[in-house]
Amino acid sequence: MNGKEQKTTGEIPIERIRNFCIIAHIDHGKSTLADRLLERTGTVEIRKMKEQLLDAMDLERERGITIKAKAVSLRYIYKGQLYELNLIDTPGHVDFQYEVSRSLSSCEGALLLVDAFQGVEAQTVANAYSAMDHELKIIPVINKIDLNHARVDEVTTEMNHILGIDPAEIVKCSGKAGIGIDELLAAIVERIPPPSGSPAGHLQAMVFDSHYDDYRGAITYVRLMSGEVKRGDKVRFYRAGVNHEVLELGQFVPERKPVDKLTAGEVGYLICNIKSLKEVRIGDTVVHANNDLVEPLEGYQPPKRMVYCGLYPSDGQDFSELRDALEKLSINDPSFEFAPETSEALGFGFRCGFLGLLHMEIIQQRLENECDIDLVQTAPNVTYEIIKRGGERLEIHRPQEVPETGDIEEFRQPIVRVNFVLPTEYIGVTMKLCQDRRGILRGNEYLSGTRAMVSYDLPLAEVIYDLHDKLKSATRGYGTMDYEIIGYEEADLVRMDILVNGKRVDALSIICDRRDSDRRGRAVVKKLKEEIDRHMFEVAIQAAIGSRVIARETVAALRKNVTAKCYGGDITRKRKLWAKQKEGKKRMKSIGSVDIPQKAFMAVLDTGSADSK
Repeated sequence: MNGKEQKTTGEIPIERIRNFCIIAHIDHGKSTLADRLLERTGTVEIRKMKEQLLDAMDLERERGITIKAKAVSLRYIYKGQLYELNLIDTPGHVDFQYEVSRSLSSCEGALLLVDAFQGVEAQTVANAYSAMDHELKIIPVINKIDLNHARVDEVTTEMNHILGIDPAEIVKCSGKAGIGIDELLAAIVERIPPPSGSPAGHLQAMVFDSHYDDYRGAITYVRLMSGEVKRGDKVRFYRAGVNHEVLELGQFVPERKPVDKLTAGEVGYLICNIKSLKEVRIGDTVVHANNDLVEPLEGYQPPKRMVYCGLYPSDGQDFSELRDALEKLSINDPSFEFAPETSEALGFGFRCGFLGLLHMEIIQQRLENECDIDLVQTAPNVTYEIIKRGGERLEIHRPQEVPETGDIEEFRQPIVRVNFVLPTEYIGVTMKLCQDRRGILRGNEYLSGTRAMVSYDLPLAEVIYDLHDKLKSATRGYGTMDYEIIGYEEADLVRMDILVNGKRVDALSIICDRRDSDRRGRAVVKKLKEEIDRHMFEVAIQAAIGSRVIARETVAALRKNVTAKCYGGDITRKRKLWAKQKEGKKRMKSIGSVDIPQKAFMAVLDTGSADSK
């Protein structure tokens, strides 16, 4: 259909509304398929079409991945009737699983996309089970069937074997070539159930996302579960406990398109002149301000941040700019949190919590690109648990919080269940990779004649640093992994401190397994010796656990030739000058401070992770 046939929102009955999302492993073609759906339904004119249209963020286009979930309303005429199809495009990377879970809560159906060559991957399995948990109607789709090396029959067998999908239900298409798009749209209309809820009921709208606009304030993304909302209505954000007037509401097509009202089952946005970022909470319920009878919707499980690091402005003057930038980001991404902290080495900064390492990298890049701030990042570490001798339980987000060894009854680390999907010839190297990281084998299943799924329990700290990169290298890019937190287990962990000239540099402390501590300590001090400039006095660099020094390097002092003017004559004159120089260096060492350059600091942080294997 073309854009001229579209009707105004609110005229389509709830039984002709379909809410669905696209879930898949990273790089299986979600954004490209979304482009074809936009094109086929006439939502976007051909002349305005560009690749990965919904990936509007510069970083998404640069990296070729989806980071933020996007919502868009499509209109489609099927068998003479007009349908409203609300699509939520979701990220594929394991770190953004929280974005996916929020999208699933707003839908009745999901397109489970599988690459016709790569087949079922680790994240495909995780997403499929997540959709089943939300009781969504799953439409299995094999994408990229136009590839010369497509394995459509084998991938169909894999989907049947692993996920129990009936081969007759699978829709085969190509997002790039536009093959099978009509069949897919027909399947969406016929198989996905319409939303439950009555337009005549009390207003209940789920806040599933938001972003901040410099001119309009907070723009709230909502899915209406029941009732309707019009421009000018007074609404209350239930959990935040604040009332606002709706100044504008509408849908994404994919740009914002204002409408007069939104009704039950629809997905859209509200603009309420909200200037304070703290008033919009993801998972909150929007109700009419004068209605006290409505119960809030269940909302979402709060995200569990597992990776923490410090972010500091390289120029101390940028502290307030960094705080403002972090506040803006936190409304767009509620899975990220921050709190102020100070460090002797780096000054004032923030302790930030992330879902994973890619999530941390993306936030850092967004801060540098969008807010033009140069950042210094401390070594990432995971969240640990400590049971003290008195029974008190502590959550440890940074090494400085670890109490003295004598006070610790139990030191626990987070354990994750990692599922690897890979060609069978790489099972051996993958198992070796996991055993080197103290993994415990939990399962080994053959998906087909050439592919297998291997499951291991591993410490999260061993997974987040470099396991994904090492897996890609070991399997020549064919192996994929997905992980989920299963709990905490006791481990023999220690806090390793770095001392420079006898003073502990708090920002360089790390938590590691006792068996790794000697090797990591030697690697860190060796690297630090190379990077710290020589001073007028000798500088000792030590790695220590408690009071026990486990590694040491010494940066030799710069020496001035004080006897250059003495030629020939009595040796006692030279000895006096040397003794005076020695006394001066001793005094200088006691009052002098060692300057650790930024380059050295970053090199040590790299060593803390990269050399840990």
